[in-house]
Amino acid sequence: MSDRYRGNKTKKLDDGRVVYKSKIYPNIPLRDDDTYIVTQTGDRLDTISYKYYGTSSYWWIVASANNIHDATFGLEDGTILRIPKDYIRVLNTFNE
Repeated sequence: MSDRYRGNKTKKLDDGRVVYKSKIYPNIPLRDDDTYIVTQTGDRLDTISYKYYGTSSYWWIVASANNIHDATFGLEDGTILRIPKDYIRVLNTFNE
């Protein structure tokens, strides 16, 4: 189980499946050392996460930092994204 799901509550759907409840993360504060990129054709949150953090599982940090809450991985060409550099602090804050 991914660390970001640790402690997440579950709920049972009408069809009997058990799923995680949505977890809403607070805004990630702006920092002077954040990186900004302009997306190109084929860029996705998971591949951007892999490029900057070495793992695709931190896609949610990029999504949260950019107020992307519609669960799409694909991005429009030319979208400007903020990539928080201090992702370890983000992880530690959200895992408290």
